[in-house]
This record gives sequence, C-alpha cells and structure tokens, in this order.
Amino acid sequence: MAIADTVKDLLTQKSVAYDMVTHPHTGSSHETAEAAHVLEDHIAKAVIVKDDAGYAMIVVPASLYVEMKHVRKELDRDLQLVEEDELTGLFPDCETGAVPPLGPAYQIETFLDESLTSLANVYFESGDHEHLIHINGDDFKKLLSGVRHGHFSHEE
Repeated sequence: MAIADTVKDLLTQKSVAYDMVTHPHTGSSHETAEAAHVLEDHIAKAVIVKDDAGYAMIVVPASLYVEMKHVRKELDRDLQLVEEDELTGLFPDCETGAVPPLGPAYQIETFLDESLTSLANVYFESGDHEHLIHINGDDFKKLLSGVRHGHFSHEE
C-alpha cells in the first residue's frame, strides 16, 4: 500500500512535500524507529481515545506515552483508550495499528502534544507497517492547524 489514500489526498491538498522511508515490517513505534534509523522522539504517533462525545486522537512523540489522567483533567473529559481492533472502521484505508497522526483527515477530533511543535523534521505512519512519511516540522503543523495543543505525554 505504501501510503493511505486519505493521507495522500491531505498532503496534496495542503501542498506538503514529503518523502517515504521504507523499513522492514514492524509492530510498534519503537521497532519502527530502530528499523527506519529515525529518532523515536521525531516520530509522531496517534493514540485513539473515546468518550460519550465520540472518538478523539492524541498525537504524541513515539518515545513518550499518553498520560490519561492528565488528558482527562486538561480536557475535562472521561476519555478511555480504544482497543486496536476497534480502529479498522475509523481508518478503513490503513492496516490495523498503522494509524497516521492526521485526525482531521479522518474527521476525528485531534489533540497535539506540544513537544512535537518545535521539531525540524517529523516522521509518521503512512497507513501501513513498512513506510514512514517524512516532512518538515512546519508542514506537520500546517497539516494539524486548528487542532488543540497541550501537554498530553510523559516518559515511562
């Protein structure tokens, strides 16, 4: 697949230049960083949560974890993590677990961790487990313009 149609459409619509980083099949962000020879804190990963209002996406560096207690307090919502098998319907053009951190492209409310806003280069899932998309940091912010920023992550 290489790149999900929804992702490709957004990149084209926003005139964002990108290149693809191919790597062996991986099952986690940590494995992806190692296989692609990319710094883990430069990979933006999507964590899907939900509450009575619906689904939401929290975008954090792959090197960090979403701090649910802090997220609930900051957003004043009772958000819960979504199981991976529930994601198929939300991202129909992506392989299970290879979720691009571009919630607006999928009409999903999105929250961006502040730590990703100062990077010169950002990498993220293309929609499969063998390709990362590489763009510059300003373009990443352009793709996620209008989403709420905050501090949603912590180190393990």
